[in-house]
Order: sequence, then C-alpha cells, then structure tokens
Amino acid sequence: MAYHDPGRVDPLSLHGVVPPTVTVFRDDESVDYEATASHARFVVDRGVHGVFPLGTNGEFPLLSGEERDGVVEAVVDEIGDEVPVIAGVGSPSTYRTVAHAEHAESVGADGIVVVTPYYYPLDHDGALEHYRRVAEAVSLPLYIYHIPSKTGNELSLETLADLAEIDTVVGCKDSSKNVPWLAQAIDAHPDLTFLAGSDSLVFTGLEIGCSGAVSAVANAFPELVVDCYEAYDSGDEARARDLQSDIYRVREAFKTGGAYMSGVKTALEMRGFHAGPLRSPLRLKDDESAREMRDRLEDVGLEGL
Repeated sequence: MAYHDPGRVDPLSLHGVVPPTVTVFRDDESVDYEATASHARFVVDRGVHGVFPLGTNGEFPLLSGEERDGVVEAVVDEIGDEVPVIAGVGSPSTYRTVAHAEHAESVGADGIVVVTPYYYPLDHDGALEHYRRVAEAVSLPLYIYHIPSKTGNELSLETLADLAEIDTVVGCKDSSKNVPWLAQAIDAHPDLTFLAGSDSLVFTGLEIGCSGAVSAVANAFPELVVDCYEAYDSGDEARARDLQSDIYRVREAFKTGGAYMSGVKTALEMRGFHAGPLRSPLRLKDDESAREMRDRLEDVGLEGL
C-alpha cells in the first residue's frame, strides 16, 4: 500500500481533501441552512473527497446546540452518500458532545470529529473518560481533533496511545502544526487514519504518512488543493510541491487585514458564492483589505476569480 493510505481500522478510508465547510449566515447572523448545504455541494462538485461541517471554519463555538444539529442535518441531506460527511460534535462538556454525536448518527452522518474539550484543563484520565463515553454512545467511526492552540489542551503521545485502544477511534485530525508530534503519532499508529489540519502541511503531511488534509483553502479553492493531493497520489511530487507553494500564497492572502476565516468567506464571495458574514464578534474584511487580498490571489493565477 502507499505510505499515505488510510488506516486499516478506518471503515471510511478517509483520504484526500476534506474541507471544514463554512456555516452561512444571513445578514442578521441567523443560520442559512440551505446555503450552508450549498457550500458543501460547491466543494463536492469540485472534487473533494469528504466534508467536515462544524470545524473551526464552520464557527461551531458560536452556534447554539440546535443550530449545530441543524447544520449537520442539512449537509447530510445534501451530500448523502457521495462522499463521507464527518460531523464536528465536540463541546467542552462530555454531556453535550454525546448529545451532538447521537444526533449526528441519527441523521446519517458517516463519522464524527471530536475536538478535545476546551476552556478547562484536561488531564490524561479526563481525556480517556471523555472519548470513551462518546464512543460508547454511538457506533460511528470517531476522529480525534487535536488543535491545542485553540483548546488549550495538548494530547501527549502517551494519551493518544491509550485513546487509540478505544474500538471506534479510527483516526486523528491534527492541527497542532507540531510535525515531530504528528510524525511520531503516525509511526506509532499505522492502523489509524491521520489528516493534516493545516494548509501549510498538505504536502508535508502526505510525505510523513497522512492520508489527506483538512484544508480551509479548499473551502474557497477546492480545485487547487485537490490538484495538489492528486499530483502527489499519482507520484508527481514535483508538481505537488509547486501546488503547495500556491497554497502557501493563498493562505497568506487570506490573512490580509484580518482573520484567516474572513479570507475564506471573502474569497467565496469573489467566486460568486455568497457565504454571508462571520458571526460576531468575528467580522469580514473591510473593502481595502478585500481588494488587496484579491490582488494577491490574482497573482497566484487561480481559476474562478
């Protein structure tokens, strides 16, 4: 098998490009479920290999429980069995995480992504108890979402090893940007699926054994990231490196004059997809920053602008 194939225990064989799809808001910041589902359709029609509603780009911490469940249901209804839908269900409390996981299973999600609990410190035993309870509540494959910069809780390799013993834990989306941690985790757990969680590590992730990437750039320019993955998968590493360079440039353009996520929604608007505002206190780019971002994106030579 190729070094970057999915893990043996992963029934979804998750691989390739999996965007953390956006939640679309109306001007009054209410959720537009139909348009949210349409964004999942936008990326699937452009070749992605799975979708991940309610990741960081889905603004999940800013949604109510009812809104979160509604987003998952809308995306599942739109995408069906075309590609895996892995639903973000994580919450600071185990109680709420279990409730979201149960709902995701009931509406037909293919898997769940469980971010480490955030805000309060989490020790080894607390992490094990949390993931065990979620795994016991549903039968869906469970992917650990490791993003210590946002949660304040970093998983040690020892804790990951114990989590990997839970039957339905089948993979990890790592957004730590800690390449040695990720490389050692992949080496220690070849049966699990690993996804690189940063656009800066699409190529590098594949090189060290990831089967794909969760890419925010792919929310707006899925063709670019899919091309990078497919070039690598076909053995054309030189082309994959060149496309990773373009992904770096898009990533930096998104940061122009504000938060990365504002770049994603602003770029979607430039492509003719109205994704609405970010939910307050997050905000879109001002006109000057948006113009500068467009200039930088045009320099990359992207199609669709």
